[in-house]
Amino acid sequence: MSAQPFISAFPHKQKVSHGRTIAHPGMTLRDYFAGQALTGIVGNVGFPVIGGVVERVACDAYTLADAMLKARGDQS
Repeated sequence: MSAQPFISAFPHKQKVSHGRTIAHPGMTLRDYFAGQALTGIVGNVGFPVIGGVVERVACDAYTLADAMLKARGDQS
């Protein structure tokens, strides 16, 4: 688990009736990075989607995401 799991990616505000807005936090930056890593992993032509491989690949994507967050340091 990353030391910075709750940095948001794509937070936004939505205007609703009567001039009110609702804040949406977006996904965590960790989830965004993992999704990007997963795209690269499964984009490999020889990727086998069988058995326990899928669970291992998901773990690898989050391992890469954690490394990306660590490489960022305290930058936001």
